[in-house]
Amino acid sequence: MSEVVKNGAHHPSPITHHPSTTVLGFDFGLKRIGVAVGDLGLGLAHPLTTIVGESNKQRFGTIEALLREWKPALVVVGLPAHLDGVEHEMSARCRRFAHQLEGRFGLKVALVDERLSSAEASEDLGEIGVRGRRQKAVLDQVAAQRILQSYLDSKK
Repeated sequence: MSEVVKNGAHHPSPITHHPSTTVLGFDFGLKRIGVAVGDLGLGLAHPLTTIVGESNKQRFGTIEALLREWKPALVVVGLPAHLDGVEHEMSARCRRFAHQLEGRFGLKVALVDERLSSAEASEDLGEIGVRGRRQKAVLDQVAAQRILQSYLDSKK
């Protein structure tokens, strides 16, 4: 840490806080949660990780570590719906997850329509030669990337 010397005494340098332009995106699932990271300024999203945990305590512990590391300005959560726009059986669970993120961590949360994100993520992976079982490890984070990219594109 750098220091400032005033009148012979050492003082820590003041920390300059810059508003974050980082955004984290989540593809919530019962078994796995895909996570992507993006930047509001650049408008680009990238797959980050997949959270696999049996208990909510494990899952939220991992999420908390990601939030501390990335310090996002906001988070985006995919909201599933049927193709006709009618809410999916997972919609209520995703809304609850979004409310938990907001309540536990004091974050601004945006819900984004995630229709077809997993199917499109699977196609994307297939195009680069990742097929079948090999997709399982990364499919959710690539779906989160698609969800987050959709949000970023809507802000341009």
